[in-house]
Amino acid sequence: MTTVASSTAPGLAPALRRLYFVRFGFAVVWAVLLFAAKSDLGPVSIPLLVLYPLFDAAAAVVDTRSSGASGPARGLQVNIAISLLAAIGIAVACTSGVPSALRVWGAWAIVSGLVQLIVGAARRKMGGQWPMIISGGISVLAGASFIMAASKANPSLASIAGYAVLGGIFFLISALRLGRAAKKH
Repeated sequence: MTTVASSTAPGLAPALRRLYFVRFGFAVVWAVLLFAAKSDLGPVSIPLLVLYPLFDAAAAVVDTRSSGASGPARGLQVNIAISLLAAIGIAVACTSGVPSALRVWGAWAIVSGLVQLIVGAARRKMGGQWPMIISGGISVLAGASFIMAASKANPSLASIAGYAVLGGIFFLISALRLGRAAKKH
């Protein structure tokens, strides 16, 4: 069986595996810090909210470099741009309160989830991508729920922490599955 890893860039699966482990660790630590900051926008939570999409953009840069010229480079480049715009939008939205921050975060989750779903689908022959496809779909749904939650009384940032942990778990599962897929080839 020919894999996407061998046909697009040598060593892509191991590189993605390392990246996914890092993304898992980052998501868990980030979520713990955000949860500890409570549900208020403050000197800890605002930088954390901006940091997450910046980290996502940096991870997409690493992924793009690992993938080489072929593969889902266009989707990854779109994700970089979306995440950078999201970081700026979240920083601005935080000046207006939690509802605005949730709306921008939700819009970013929807768009980046769609991109993740598309990139995962393009890489599915490589193995280990079903968690990424599922995670992308969940991100779209979660983004819509953040937007809806923004209109409720006393919206909370706690759901964003849960979203990050769940996303991190999907990265962990995908990293483990990529390891198994690499052993089969």
